Amino acid sequence: MPAFNEEGSIAAVIEEIRAAASWLEIVVVDDGSRDATAAVAEQHGAVVLRLPYNVGIGGAFQTGHQYAARSGFDVAVQVDGDGQHDAAEIGKLLDPIMAGRADMVVGTRFAGGDGYRSSATRRVGIVLLARVVSVMVRQRVTDPTSGFRAVNRRALQLFADDYPHDYPEAEATVLIHRHHLRFAEVPVQMRARAEGRSSIRGLYSLVYMGKVLLALFVGMFRRYPKEKA
Repeated sequence: MPAFNEEGSIAAVIEEIRAAASWLEIVVVDDGSRDATAAVAEQHGAVVLRLPYNVGIGGAFQTGHQYAARSGFDVAVQVDGDGQHDAAEIGKLLDPIMAGRADMVVGTRFAGGDGYRSSATRRVGIVLLARVVSVMVRQRVTDPTSGFRAVNRRALQLFADDYPHDYPEAEATVLIHRHHLRFAEVPVQMRARAEGRSSIRGLYSLVYMGKVLLALFVGMFRRYPKEKA
């Protein structure tokens, strides 16, 4: 769970995960927070990895994957620290992995359900991005920016070695495809943030999506490291 200045929501998220899936080890990556995020997470029993400064969501996620890989985890679940993801739906993400049908599973807001929806401009950007990513991975993708996802050991090791830092969610889906791993989406509900507000809002949503598309285009010409056996 990456967290940056989430002291107001992190405790509730940790307790919700513990209630829904007590067998999971809860790891919070404190991405250089300036508040008491790390202290609150530790008080509620989470393992806390403290980064010395804010490296961004991609770097925080890779840190979590590296910890999970070194610890010998067979699966890892990514959950945002702002309370938007319902921990009760973690099982939905894990079912295709446990059944051997997917290496990475993403919770999508747009494949059913009438829960929380982002702004109109952001939805337009997501639809455009989803179509581009779908073409790139030759598979329908509906929610390329979702941070609610789970991976098995193969994908976990891949992301520990190489994880996109600038626009990680969409690029990670392409990375999975480039390494011939299997990807699936499952419908989930998303809630409004418990605290704070997103930095990606208004017309900047379209600008952000444009930057993601450019990063994906550049990534098409990138040589990726080979997957470890």
